[in-house]
Amino acid sequence: MNVGSAQKRFGSGIRCVPSQVVADMTDTLFDPYALLARSRIGVLATIKSDGRPQLSPVMPAFDRDAGVIRVSTTEGTAKVANLRRDPRATLEVTSANGWEWATVEGVATLVGPGTDPNGPEVQALVDYYRVAAGEHPDWDEYRSVMVSDRRVLITMTVDKVYGSKVG
Repeated sequence: MNVGSAQKRFGSGIRCVPSQVVADMTDTLFDPYALLARSRIGVLATIKSDGRPQLSPVMPAFDRDAGVIRVSTTEGTAKVANLRRDPRATLEVTSANGWEWATVEGVATLVGPGTDPNGPEVQALVDYYRVAAGEHPDWDEYRSVMVSDRRVLITMTVDKVYGSKVG
């Protein structure tokens, strides 16, 4: 399906330029940033060494004020290896009913893994958790697990956003 036929079938949704989203006049109620803010499951795409995409289900936390998306993962995963080699990333989220979607393109930075439960790498994961899930019942335990699990925080800039509400 070419772009023209997709637009005829689904509408143009929104078009985007870096750091700006322009809504199509036929779809004034769709806000991709609102979908990003309420989405707790997404698919992160990174670039494998052979150039093909590598897709990972993730639990993103969108910080609208900072213009970033954060994801906690573990050292040794394919997404971490790919991002260390090529920091370009794309995240897609879909509404619960499947009729809205938003995609974010950006560049990722990685922090961690930390070796000190009170070090800056673990503090970054604490800050992520607070935004994503609120207060933890036992921060000492959380900090210890972040070190033992070798957790890494992915912070992805929100450079380009696009998406649509279908139907």
